[in-house]
Amino acid sequence: MKFYKNLYVGESIKKPNKVKWKLRHGAGQFKVYVIALAGGDDQLEIYHSAFLKQPYYRNHPPYIIGIAGGYGEAVDMVVEMTEAALKETGSPDIKKYLFPEK
Repeated sequence: MKFYKNLYVGESIKKPNKVKWKLRHGAGQFKVYVIALAGGDDQLEIYHSAFLKQPYYRNHPPYIIGIAGGYGEAVDMVVEMTEAALKETGSPDIKKYLFPEK
């Protein structure tokens, strides 16, 4: 599992390193959602952390951009990323905003 170098962390996440460790080791976290890069032309996807325990994600780990303490907080973070991308680049393309060199 890979994490974005400037990981977005929701306000309700008090110990992000502990949450990251638990995500890597498959420990259950009822209230944690992750924001991950989507494949193809889509921008981002929001998953409950329990989805990452499925066998598929062991072989295809997502690239995690942010962690949030609830679905609503994750959606708010995506909105903030979109607004920042629009302000900085003039486009709502979050992938180009996060990875300008690509």
